Amino acid sequence: MTTISLIPHPRTQNPTYQEKLARLRELLREMGRVIIALSGGVDSAFLWLVAHEELGANALAITAVSPSLPSWERETIEHLVDEIGGAHRFVATHEVEDPNYAANPVNRCYFCKDTLWQTLEAVAWAEGYAFLLDGYNLDDVGDFRPGQAAGQAHRVRSPLKEAGFTKADIRAAARDLGLSIWNKPASACLASRFAYGVSIDARKLDRVDRAERWLRERGFQQVRVRVHDEHLVRIEVPLDQIPAIWAVRADLVRFFKSLGFIYLTLDLEGFRSGSMNDVLQA
Repeated sequence: MTTISLIPHPRTQNPTYQEKLARLRELLREMGRVIIALSGGVDSAFLWLVAHEELGANALAITAVSPSLPSWERETIEHLVDEIGGAHRFVATHEVEDPNYAANPVNRCYFCKDTLWQTLEAVAWAEGYAFLLDGYNLDDVGDFRPGQAAGQAHRVRSPLKEAGFTKADIRAAARDLGLSIWNKPASACLASRFAYGVSIDARKLDRVDRAERWLRERGFQQVRVRVHDEHLVRIEVPLDQIPAIWAVRADLVRFFKSLGFIYLTLDLEGFRSGSMNDVLQA
């Protein structure tokens, strides 16, 4: 992969997101030819949109396809491809076959991202792309994100972070640019639903996908089905939707048990991103 030296850029003390957007466009033009890892979330979709506007066919978005990709996220990405109109590919990755990943240690994300970046790096070398890009931003700094170490090992750049974007900046800029998913709730791969140390395989990922899809089809768009062992799950929905869960309790129990879950629990703290990391803080 090639590298470039950036000329220091003058910055105001508190730049607006419009100024950050101008800086992002400048960074992308300097890079010239890039691959964006597109997950279907707002951050990477916004980055792809701006890269497509600046670089056209020289900005390729690639989405990793594996059992950990939620089925509804693939549908979202297919709509984004139609909406943005840029160059895009689905590429199969095989992180589930890696014993280090399947064992689900606390740094599982490292092995997933290492597989992703190896796959995208091969495309970049074969087709002459200069940089691999992710959607990390300033709000990601300090979070527990083992996958960032894999990105650093593969010299992946984070232009949103380099340009000073926060999550709020990204949503505001994405809204102004007309990106349909500008206010989409944060999501994560299906592997994040498993308690650390609980092994992961394609069958288990499919069960979670089917369980969450069942709930989403009944209006629970912000939901997590957390797997604590082969038979026990913990369901998270926003606190104000807990009564609605009770209203479908009988059908939920019937369907979840048909998937092989035996013990079904409802988290009284409600939905919260990254709740499996609570054990690390404890």
